[in-house]
Amino acid sequence: MIGLVGLFSRTPKDPQIKKNIEKFKELKKLIKQKKYAEALKSGTQYLEKVPHNHDVLFTVGGIYYLKNKYKTAISYFDEALDIGSYDIDVLLLKAYSHQKLGENKRAIQCCDKIREIDPKNKAITKLLKSLNS
Repeated sequence: MIGLVGLFSRTPKDPQIKKNIEKFKELKKLIKQKKYAEALKSGTQYLEKVPHNHDVLFTVGGIYYLKNKYKTAISYFDEALDIGSYDIDVLLLKAYSHQKLGENKRAIQCCDKIREIDPKNKAITKLLKSLNS
């Protein structure tokens, strides 16, 4: 009977899961080493195989943000928010990206959404003050 364990499991086993976990660890390591060009390449390759990974979408968007490519960053943040719409970190970087592009109205919309989730968030208070000055 022990040999049958897992035969009837409801979730199919992903044969690539171990590779994907290793690739994600490699991505995080590259970022920690500040090798952003390599991390960006690794992250986009990962997303070709696993297009709906929230963490990788956020990470790749974050790299584009650091490279001052705010519009590209926003597109990755939007995809990440399609998966997890209440992620404050993604919303905050999206708000900062809109601010950098001079899109204050959109930045304020992101701040409003953050305020709904976390009314005492200090980062949006500072951002809103700079947007309104």
